[in-house]
Amino acid sequence: MSNKDAYVKKLEAQLDEWNAEIDLLKAKADKASADAQIEYAKEIDELRSMRDAASSKLSEIKNAADDAWEDLKEGTESAWNSLSQAFKSATSKFK
Repeated sequence: MSNKDAYVKKLEAQLDEWNAEIDLLKAKADKASADAQIEYAKEIDELRSMRDAASSKLSEIKNAADDAWEDLKEGTESAWNSLSQAFKSATSKFK
């Protein structure tokens, strides 16, 4: 397995984990009060938007030539780190 393939698999696994977390947060939001549901919906929408951006970065890496994907890695790492922090922040609000 190439470095690119391993990296893609790692990102795909993280994306799957975030998708599951979004589903879990949505379930918690559905059980909250009406006012809280509005706030949670905003958080979830923001997470989905960031997740979609991260997924787009992943697609760019998948489609990049083997010698060009490293150039995309830095931008992807930045997007991934931002999303990770957003998830930590959002999940702490749901507790």
